[in-house]
Amino acid sequence: MTVAALPPSARTRVRRVAELASYEQAALHAIVDAAYLCHIAFRDAHGSHCIPTACWRIDDHLYIHGSNGSRMLKQLLADTGACVTITHLDALVLARSAFNHTMNYRSAMIYGQFEKVADTGQQHAAMEALMDKLAPGRQTKVRGGSAKEYAATTVLRIALDESAVKQRAGGPLDDAGDMAHVVWTGELPFTHGRGAAIADALNTCELPPYAAAWSTESA
Repeated sequence: MTVAALPPSARTRVRRVAELASYEQAALHAIVDAAYLCHIAFRDAHGSHCIPTACWRIDDHLYIHGSNGSRMLKQLLADTGACVTITHLDALVLARSAFNHTMNYRSAMIYGQFEKVADTGQQHAAMEALMDKLAPGRQTKVRGGSAKEYAATTVLRIALDESAVKQRAGGPLDDAGDMAHVVWTGELPFTHGRGAAIADALNTCELPPYAAAWSTESA
């Protein structure tokens, strides 16, 4: 069951500019659902690492997958914890003072322990959910994964119950003493647009609705 808000832990409590923080699950889910990649920080005998990987959400868990031989996946199962981050950059914010320049963004940090999705049925359902996120309706058109492919794939998930959101929107916040300084101020937005679908040279099918709609949907 999804909880509306969770109290911050010692790790997730935002202390710097705390007014930008949120612990609402709806805000967290929106940031996760808008992402195709997350970054996972972990440590092993060779040092600290931060690796990008595909991610998706089912209910109150974030999912990732990879080869059974993946160093990261093996370490995430052996280790006691991990940190997952997601960031969407929306704009540069230009102020009158150099030190008041900032950015508009939506970010999330998730702490916890990854667990393996060991049940075969749940593993298949999780991978189908990833395909549905990439292109809704495509799962029924493609060749499904073979037993060999699924056997070589590890699916992990991490609960979203220890997490924090930090996000900013709007223009610059100038100090009163800087208001007389004459310089352009405002936002330089990033447009997260999508281009038109490009058919492969060996493609033999008509453009499906989900591909045709790709360029008209918000990223």
